[in-house]
Amino acid sequence: MTLRASIIALPALAVLGINAPAHARESAYTSTATDKGCVTSGTPTPEDEDMGNVSLKCPGYKDYPFYFNAYDNRESTYFGHLSKEILDGAGETFETFNYIGDKIEWRLDDHGVPRATILRYMIQNLNPDTSEPDKAHEGQVLVISRVGQPDDMTGCITAYVDALENKDANDIARKLADEQAPGFPCGKQQPKFHGKTGKLSGYPVYNYPDLSAAK
Repeated sequence: MTLRASIIALPALAVLGINAPAHARESAYTSTATDKGCVTSGTPTPEDEDMGNVSLKCPGYKDYPFYFNAYDNRESTYFGHLSKEILDGAGETFETFNYIGDKIEWRLDDHGVPRATILRYMIQNLNPDTSEPDKAHEGQVLVISRVGQPDDMTGCITAYVDALENKDANDIARKLADEQAPGFPCGKQQPKFHGKTGKLSGYPVYNYPDLSAAK
């Protein structure tokens, strides 16, 4: 995969064929490709290199970077301007092996500032007959995250939506991204699923630093 050459901003209601009001929130889309423009974040150990574990800082939306971490076939992502405590200590993902989709949706406020992201995670559940993952047992979860700002340096996962169980999963995720994510109390409250949840959605892993200890 290669990074998208351009960033596309679209009114949230345009895809529905509705004339959006002037104050409507917008989405911008960027790639999750890590083969161009990314730099290693931190110093990988020989064990990390042998296992294929990586921590990367990648181009995101304008000057808001995208952080990608992979450890033991499980991935975690963070966005925006983040403190050292979060970059070194956070790793929210799922118990089951997983991988992220190829597109990040950035939700922009009325001033065009990215306040939240929506990213699809593929959950690699095992086929009970073969003990191997396959497409028939793969879950899909929309993961909503707060984007770190220069004045707060705080970002985290804020909510989950099972994309297979909810026909309106994208609408639910955008509403959460616009209304819940910007003020979500990272480190004080754990994210949870919203809407219907099925057996393929997996179990989130919460690994987040105590930010109060850093002050």
